[in-house]
Amino acid sequence: MRGKRIVTLFLAILALLLPKPVSATEEGESLDMQHYLFGHIADAHEWHITEINGREISIPLPCIVFDGGLKVFMSNRMEENGYALDADGKIVNSTTGKRPLDISITKNVCGLLIDSLLLVVLILLCARWYRRHDVLKEAPTGIAGLLEPVIVTIENDVIKDAVGPEYRKFSPYLLTAFFFILINNLMGIVPFFPGGANITGNIAVTMGLALCTFLTVNIFGNRHYWKEIFWPDVPVFLKAIPIMPLIEIIGMFTKPFSLMVRLFANILAGHIMLLSTIAVIFLTVKLGPVINGSLTLISVLFGIFLDVLEMLVAFIQAYVFTMLSSVFIGLAHPQHHAETSKTN
Repeated sequence: MRGKRIVTLFLAILALLLPKPVSATEEGESLDMQHYLFGHIADAHEWHITEINGREISIPLPCIVFDGGLKVFMSNRMEENGYALDADGKIVNSTTGKRPLDISITKNVCGLLIDSLLLVVLILLCARWYRRHDVLKEAPTGIAGLLEPVIVTIENDVIKDAVGPEYRKFSPYLLTAFFFILINNLMGIVPFFPGGANITGNIAVTMGLALCTFLTVNIFGNRHYWKEIFWPDVPVFLKAIPIMPLIEIIGMFTKPFSLMVRLFANILAGHIMLLSTIAVIFLTVKLGPVINGSLTLISVLFGIFLDVLEMLVAFIQAYVFTMLSSVFIGLAHPQHHAETSKTN
């Protein structure tokens, strides 16, 4: 009985939170999978909540454009202000058809602000506990007890080993990147407001994170790092042509590129897999109650499995990004690693 209640509750949540493609199938229309999938994972100028009796319930977001001056209006009043959305979902001037300079607060931007605020609150609550308690006399509890093992593990087992003796200088950035990615990954799994925004599945966000690692590596890289790039320890003819310096320079950009694509692709693929599994429920409505009921049960069970898997992937991708960033930063200090290996 308890298992049936869980399945019933899960279906009820799906019915409330997802748009109603089932109504389209009832009317003889086919479900537009492209619109269905990208309607959930793409950015938007409003935050969709649910749809009741054909009426879409959503939260309008501020539109901020420069078009002969600064103009600010809510997305539900776009037409009144002389603007519309084109086929790509971008704001255009209804009269001229041109795109203005757009710095609007979209769904992803809003989700980014909410998740960042949540991260700041968690860190401040953790710091508050340490200010009010003596860690030599009592073990951390609450938020501090939850975060401390993760912080110590990431710093000692990942950052310290990969970066080397100067790891403390880079720990703040790497730990911030880890928790930032983790929080956004987990909030992206939550199917209701303020979760559900596809932030780390947006390549612009992952590009920003990869750019931060790229700048950290190359700004703080020591002279031995730059020597290995422009004058590596290889035969002279390889440096004179120059083959190896060119390969090393290309490697400077392929490393952050791999960080960007890996995080983006894994998170986006997870969302698409979960949405595609749920879509089976609506796609099989016209096949009869037996087939539809059987596939619905399978979809629900597989959807729960994918949700659990997505939680695991959320941790793994945050860990992998932090680990690789630490390795890249450590490679920018080759002399330290050479000295450490000689000492050992």
